Amino acid sequence: MADLRVGLIGLGMMGRHHARVIRELDGVELVAVADAFGDPHGVAGTLPLCGSVDELIAQGIDMAVCAVPTGLHEEVGLALAAAGIHTMVEKPIASTIEGGQRLVDAFEAANLVGAVGHIERFNPALQSLRARIENGDLGEVFQIATRRQGPFPSRIADVGVVKDLGTHDIDLTSWLAQSPFASVSALTSTRSGRPHEDMVTASCQLENGVITSHLVNWLSPMKERLTVVTGEKGAFVADTLTADLTFFENGTITTEWEAVSNFRGVSEGNITRLALTKREPLRSEHEAFRDAVLGLSNNIVTMREGLNTLRVAEAIIESARVGSTLKLTALKH
Repeated sequence: MADLRVGLIGLGMMGRHHARVIRELDGVELVAVADAFGDPHGVAGTLPLCGSVDELIAQGIDMAVCAVPTGLHEEVGLALAAAGIHTMVEKPIASTIEGGQRLVDAFEAANLVGAVGHIERFNPALQSLRARIENGDLGEVFQIATRRQGPFPSRIADVGVVKDLGTHDIDLTSWLAQSPFASVSALTSTRSGRPHEDMVTASCQLENGVITSHLVNWLSPMKERLTVVTGEKGAFVADTLTADLTFFENGTITTEWEAVSNFRGVSEGNITRLALTKREPLRSEHEAFRDAVLGLSNNIVTMREGLNTLRVAEAIIESARVGSTLKLTALKH
């Protein structure tokens, strides 16, 4: 079977990585790229460099990756859907819930594969963690806590920290627990002089009862990407910067030290750093998109899931604005 013809629109910081991975992937061929502002990273090479999504569509592509700024996701995505082209849109799905809904409707109505690039799901540490939770290694899950902090990224122009970084944690939390968000309570801060928030802390609850907390900012000199899942048998700590997964097991050995043994809760047990096959998350994400287009599997982040994530992000921003806990009526996947 001939390789799937792929077009890439958006040649910025993320677009260049998409181009590299597409070129390395079996079963697909990058045939054209597009960006209204040119090719700052020299991605095109010998390929046609288009100035618009319509020019890209005219190249006769089967599938597309949309890595343009968030505010353009809806316009570009709808054009690709109308042309019958399977598309993966970078996260978040759109800048507004209404725009996200229109994308979901367009791709579902055309029976096309519509994916959202929530890349953290494909991190080896989180992939392994999800499998271990499903396997019952933690028993009942009690809590999921995430910390995503680092220096200010110059690449971001049109969204705040909740939609840029926080959407990663919203998606991975719901995916790990296999439950949508039920309520959010958040505080945000604006310290960098921009109109959008640059710091957020959120306390949430999922529909299955798991409580969650999320600390996100781009004002920290240290870079941190941690997910801690605590359950009845211990806690998993996933570091998605290094793709390391560590299991802190609840202790089973009784202690003879009276001051400690009086506490009837959890005790320290073995700490195990788990051996993982560390594949590049972006490559795994592209393989999932390709396989979904071919009908081989369905491991993508769907547009409906991406819309759910955006709705939670909007609720977090609104909760901080009004200073109260907000209940969510989750869309069903």
